[in-house]
This record gives sequence, structure tokens and C-alpha cells, in this order.
Amino acid sequence: MSDIFKRLDAQIKLKAEAYPEDITILDLAELPPNLKHIMKIMLREPESSFEEILQANKELSVEDRSTTEQLQEALDELTKQFWLICRGEGERRRYQVNLRYKKGIKAVWSILDERINDTSTNT
Repeated sequence: MSDIFKRLDAQIKLKAEAYPEDITILDLAELPPNLKHIMKIMLREPESSFEEILQANKELSVEDRSTTEQLQEALDELTKQFWLICRGEGERRRYQVNLRYKKGIKAVWSILDERINDTSTNT
């Protein structure tokens, strides 16, 4: 029976190494305004085509809207930064919100835990 627990523990550790932290809403707040607006659109409908995103973009206030070119550049940038997952090609391309893992992001609680541990070891 202990072999099962050892294997489960090993799998949990591997997953923790591959996906150290999920992204948080605070991470979204740090995005530049143009990318933040796209993510707000995407969070309403977690998987959308470019046309659906473009239509949602048109419903934003005038100062928050992006041109078609700006929208495509923002989607490309969000995909490159792992905020979105892009599937398909051409007119079948769909974008999906990636809320599981984003390289380089740490949750607030992890940062607080690290600081608490640092202060407790220094005293």
C-alpha cells in the first residue's frame, strides 16, 4: 500500500514543478490597458473566435476599443505570454483563456509565505 502513496506523492510533486502557481486576478491587473481589455472580453466567453472577439470589442466604449490590427497584435501578444491558448488556423482559429499556468507568475500568497519565512529566519 505504501507504494501507491509514494507514486501519488511523486506525481503530485511533478505536477507542482510543471505548474507551480495558477494565475490570479491580481496578475491580470498588472497587464497593460490594451491587453487587459482583451482579457476582460475573453473572461466573459472563455473560448472565442477572432470575429467573436472583434464583435465584443465593438461593444466596448470608444476609448477602450482597439482597431482590428491592434486587436490581432494584442491577441498574438497574449498568446505569446501564455494568457491565451490559440487553436486552429485561419478562420477556424479560436482563442481560449489559459487560467492554469503562466510562466514567471507567483501567487500573492506564495510571495507572502516567502516573506514571512524570510522574516522568521532573520529574527
